[in-house]
Amino acid sequence: MKHRYTQFIKKLAVLRDIPLLAMRLVLAYGFYAPAKMKWKNIDGIVEWFDGMNIPFPRLNAYLAASTEAAGVVLLVLGLGTRLISIPLMVTMLVAIKTVHWVNGFEAGNNGFEIPLYYLIMLLALLIYGPGRASIDYFIGKSSKSSESNQIKN
Repeated sequence: MKHRYTQFIKKLAVLRDIPLLAMRLVLAYGFYAPAKMKWKNIDGIVEWFDGMNIPFPRLNAYLAASTEAAGVVLLVLGLGTRLISIPLMVTMLVAIKTVHWVNGFEAGNNGFEIPLYYLIMLLALLIYGPGRASIDYFIGKSSKSSESNQIKN
């Protein structure tokens, strides 16, 4: 039984990059509409942020919109995945605190469920990286081979 389990785990390891790719694509899709909505009505977002007493509402509206828009592109490409995960996590923490927390957990009540899921997926990408189906992977792979060539010379 232990042998079969070990073989099963080894076979699953081949698929380890699929969940990382799926998380990136789901997050990119999830940030697309909010980013588009913010850029479409940035002045309305500034007013909304001001009404929630978010400091420097204009600056923070532009930061949130830019972070989400950049996140869409970078997550799809798997480029700078770990780096973009950090400001996106901050954005989710701010959204949970300022908008969703008072509504409880459930997404149906505009609670913090969905931003929490995003936060968890972003944390996983920060820790594990984007996987092999990413530009980050190929950049890392080529820089490692370039380093090993320099060491040989």
